[in-house]
Amino acid sequence: MADLFHGQEVCRTEFTVTVRAARTYDDASAAQGALEGMLATEQGGIGNRLTLLDTEIEDNLRAVQLRNGLPPTTKLSPDFTVEMETGTGKTYVYLKTAFELNRRYGFTKFVIVVPSVAIKEGVNKTLQITREHFETLYPSAKGYEFFQYDSGKLGQVRNFATSPNVQIMVITVGAINKFGDEQEAAAEEADEALRREKSKNVMYRASEKTGGEKPIDLVRATRPIVIVDEPQSVDGGIDGRGKKAMTRMHPLCTLRYSATHVDKHNMVYRLDAVDAYEQKLVKQIEVASATVEQGFNKPYVKLVGISNKRGVVTAIVELDVLGRAGSVQRKDVVVQDGDDLEQTTGREIYANMRVGTLRAATKGGKGGPKSEALMELHVPGGQQYLTVDESWGGVEPLAVQREMIRRTIKEHLDKEKRLRPMGVKVLSLFFIDAVDKYRVYDAEGNPQKGVYATIFEEEYKRWAQHPDYRSLFNEIDLSAAAHEVHNGYFSIDKKKVAGKVVEMVKDTSGSTAADDDTYNLIMRDKEKLLSFSSPLKFIFSHSALKEGWDNPNVFQICNFSARQTERWRRQTIGRGLRLCVNQEGLRLRGFEVNTLTVIANESYQEFADNLQKEIEEDGFQFGVVPDHLFAGVAVRQADGSSKPLGFDASKVLAEHLRAQKLIDAKGKVQDGLRQALKDNTLSLPPELEAQRAQVLELLKKVAGKLEIKNADERRSVPVRRAVLDSPEFKALWDRIKYKTTYRVHFDNERLIRDCISAVIAAPPISKVRLQWRKAGMEIGQAGVVAQERGGATVVVLDEGDIELPDILTELQNRTQLTRKSIGRILVESARLNDFKRNPQQFIEIVADAINRCKRIVLVDGIRYQRLGDDEYYAQELLEREELTGYLKNMLQDTQRSVYQHVVYDSEVERDFADQLEKNDAIKVYAKLPGWFKVPTPLGSYNPDWAVLVTTPDGDRLYFVVETKSSLFGSDLRNAEAAKIECGRAHFKALAVGENPAIYDKFKDVAGLVERAQTTS
Repeated sequence: MADLFHGQEVCRTEFTVTVRAARTYDDASAAQGALEGMLATEQGGIGNRLTLLDTEIEDNLRAVQLRNGLPPTTKLSPDFTVEMETGTGKTYVYLKTAFELNRRYGFTKFVIVVPSVAIKEGVNKTLQITREHFETLYPSAKGYEFFQYDSGKLGQVRNFATSPNVQIMVITVGAINKFGDEQEAAAEEADEALRREKSKNVMYRASEKTGGEKPIDLVRATRPIVIVDEPQSVDGGIDGRGKKAMTRMHPLCTLRYSATHVDKHNMVYRLDAVDAYEQKLVKQIEVASATVEQGFNKPYVKLVGISNKRGVVTAIVELDVLGRAGSVQRKDVVVQDGDDLEQTTGREIYANMRVGTLRAATKGGKGGPKSEALMELHVPGGQQYLTVDESWGGVEPLAVQREMIRRTIKEHLDKEKRLRPMGVKVLSLFFIDAVDKYRVYDAEGNPQKGVYATIFEEEYKRWAQHPDYRSLFNEIDLSAAAHEVHNGYFSIDKKKVAGKVVEMVKDTSGSTAADDDTYNLIMRDKEKLLSFSSPLKFIFSHSALKEGWDNPNVFQICNFSARQTERWRRQTIGRGLRLCVNQEGLRLRGFEVNTLTVIANESYQEFADNLQKEIEEDGFQFGVVPDHLFAGVAVRQADGSSKPLGFDASKVLAEHLRAQKLIDAKGKVQDGLRQALKDNTLSLPPELEAQRAQVLELLKKVAGKLEIKNADERRSVPVRRAVLDSPEFKALWDRIKYKTTYRVHFDNERLIRDCISAVIAAPPISKVRLQWRKAGMEIGQAGVVAQERGGATVVVLDEGDIELPDILTELQNRTQLTRKSIGRILVESARLNDFKRNPQQFIEIVADAINRCKRIVLVDGIRYQRLGDDEYYAQELLEREELTGYLKNMLQDTQRSVYQHVVYDSEVERDFADQLEKNDAIKVYAKLPGWFKVPTPLGSYNPDWAVLVTTPDGDRLYFVVETKSSLFGSDLRNAEAAKIECGRAHFKALAVGENPAIYDKFKDVAGLVERAQTTS
C-alpha cells in the first residue's frame, strides 16, 4: 500500500487553530463588549500534505497491481482497496501501513472508521498490546497517540489536529453520519442557535472544548488518511450515508480493508479465502455433519423458497414423498395456495394439511414496505407460518440438538486433551435459534436455565465421567464446573434492576457498549478469556456474530439456527478462523494444531457446495482463468534482472487458451485443459516457452482435478452390413425374434405362508438414527472439496410419542393383497411390536417382503405361449431404429457384432464384448437393443446378448445370454432375478424345432463356449 505514494516528498501542511480566550469581567457591559470583540489566540495545526499528481499515483497503482497479479484500474479515485480473508491479521496490517506511511512520507494524521463498537473495542485493544512492538519497529513514530472518539472528550480532537506526533483516531461511522447534507447546508446559513437545534451530532457543532471550532472542521483541516475497517458495513448501502460522511473529513485518501467488499475501488492487494487457506494463514476447516435417517414417522414441511412469476405465486417446499418403489424420500416439491399435502405426498400422515396463503418477498421501494417470503400452512388444530429455511414437524428438533451439543462437547474435550499441554485454551461457540431456549426468567426476573443450558450441563457431566476424559476433570466439582464453563450472550436479554424486570440491550451486533460481564470478557478482556484462570469455555449466542467477534481460540462452532441467512456459513466459520495463541499470547501455526470443527445439521458435501457458492457470491471465481492471471509471471531479462510479463501479454495467453477451447468465453476451465495438464501436452506461444513452469503452476491451481463427465460427444452407431446380411445372423435372429404372451397361476395359501416366513426373516427394525460423518474441507482455486475422514458413527434418536398410521390400509395400497391376508401375515409373523419402533420403516420392509414373495409366486406360476407367425421383431428394425451412445461407453470397431460399435452399460458387459471379439468360436453376435423386450408381470425385460457359437466339431449353437458378475440368484435384486426367470420361460416357449436358442446366464465368454461344447 505504501508504494502508492512512491515519489512523495516528506512534508506536512500547517494551518491555524483559533482559541477564543476566556476572561472574567466586572459588569455586564464589559462582558458584552468583550463578546463583540472576542479575544483570540492562535495555535498551529499540523496535517498531511500530498504533492504527487494524479497521473503519478495512477502509475504507482498500476505497478502495484501488476506486481500483485490484479487487473489494472480503469478509473482512478482516492479510494484504495485491500481484500484480506477473515482471521489473517487485517487490523495489524493496516496499523503497520499507517506507521510505514509515516516513516516514508511523514504522514501523521490517521482516522480509522469502523462500523460498530465491537470492532472499535478490538482495534483499541490491538493498539494497546502492540505499542511496544510498533515503537521498536518504527522509532520515528515513538510517542504516537491513539484514542477512541468520545463526544464527551472533544479536547482529544483538538489535540489530534495540533499535535506533531502520529495521531490515530478510532471512530464508529455512527459518530459521523448523523448529520445529512441538507441539514448541514441549512445550518451553515443559520445562526448558532439554529445550528445547535438542527444538529444532533456534536461532531458538527461548535464547542468550547475545541476552542469554538466544529470538531469536523479540525479533522478535515488535517487532510487525514482514512482507514475503513469493513467498508461494506460502513458505507451505508444504497444511500451511502457513511461514505458521504467520510468525504466530509476531506481525506487525503481512503484505504479500505475487508474480506467481503461490495465496492472494490482500485484493488491494491488481495488475500482471499483460497490464498489464506493455501498459505495456512487460517485454520483448516472440517465438518462433523449430522443427517437423520429413517425419520419419516411424522409430517415434515420446510419452506425452501417462494417465487412470483407473471402473477402466479408458487412455493418450493421440502416434503417426505412416497416414491413409486414404495419408499419415502425427502424431496423438493412445487406447491400453490390450496394444495392438499396428503395428495401431494401420497401419504396419509399428511392428512388435513394444506398450503395456505403464499407471499413472495418484496424489496420495498416507491414507498412500499419491504417484506420477507411467508407461507401459511394449515395443520390439524390451527395454522403455522413459515419463512424461508424454516420447517415444521419431522423428528423432534431437541433430539437432534441434544446430539449436536453432545458432539460439540466431545470435539471440544478431544482438542482440550491435545492442546492444553501446549498452553492453548480451547473455546466453543453455539449459535442458537431462540434466546429463551438458553435462558428464561421467572416472574421476579431471576434468570433460569433454558432447555439448551440444561441439556448442555447434562451432557457435559456425562462426558466428564467418560474414561477418555477423566484426566481433564481430576479434583473438579462437576456440579459447579458444568455451570461455570458456559454462558450466553444475546442482543436482548432481561435483568432485574431495582426490583423490576427490564430488557437489557447487549451487543452481539456491536452497535452499543453495554456494561456486561460477558461483553467485557469477550471484547475487552480477551486475554482473560484465553487464560486457563477463566472457567468460561462455551459461549451461546443468538446469531452468527458480526465482524469483530472472532477469537483465535475458537475451535468448535455449532449452529442450531434454522434461519440460514445470506453467507451464513462464511460468517459462521469466520468467527473461528484465526490461528490460535497460547498462554503467552504467542501464535501457533500449522494445520496439525489449527483445525476448526463445524458441527452442522446438513451433509458435509452440501456444506462444501454451499460454502463454495458463498465464496463465489463474494466475488471469487473458482476454476476461472482471468485475462490478468499471468501478468505477474517473471520474465528474465538479458542483464539478468526480471520484470513482470504484463497485462497485455497475459491477455494474449488467455486468448490462446480460449482459441484452443481449453477455457470458455468467460475463462471457465474445460476438461481439455485438465487433460493437457495431466498429460503435459499443453501448447504455449513460442515466446512464452521460457515461462512454461510458472504458467503451468498457475493453471494447475485454477484447474483442479481432472473429472471426466458425460461430456463426450454422443455418436450414432451404424450396423455392420456384412454381419447383418449374413446367413449366420439370419439363422440366429429367426430363433429369437418371435413374440409371446403369458398367463399366471399361483397358490394363494402358499403365498401367505411364504410372506409370513419372509416377514419373520426380514431385517430388524431400527429407531430413527442420526448419522455422524466427518470430512475435511480443502479450499483451492479450483473449488471447495470435501474429503471424508474416519470416525463415522450412528446415534439412535428418541422421537417421543409417534402417531401410528393405519398399517392395514398402507400395506394394502402397496401390495394389493386383501386386508384379511395382510392381517394374518402380521399376526402370525409376531413382529407387530417392531411397528411401534419405527412405523414407516416397518411398513416399507414388510411391503418389500410381501412383494418379493409375490414376484416369486408369479414367476413359478407363469406360462408363456408363442403368438402367431406374424408376431415377431423384424430384422430390419436393427437398421431402422437408431442406436446412439457415448464414446466413453463404446467398444469401437467391432467385427463380429451386428453393430460397428458395441454400447455397453457396465464393465462386465465391456469385458464380455471384448471377449466375444477375440474368441474364434464366436461367429456373430448382437448386443440386443432396448426395443427388444420380453413381457413379464413385473414389467418389460430386455435380454443382453444374442450369440452364435461354433464347436470344434462344426456344430452351431444359438444362445440368448444374460451377463452377470455373479451366477447366484441370491446375489441379484429380487425383481431382476424374477425377470430373468421370466425370460427363461419365454425362450423355452420358443424352443421348438431343430437346434433352438438356449437361454442362460454367464459371467464370461469362456463359460459360454464351455457350455456350447458340453451341449453339443
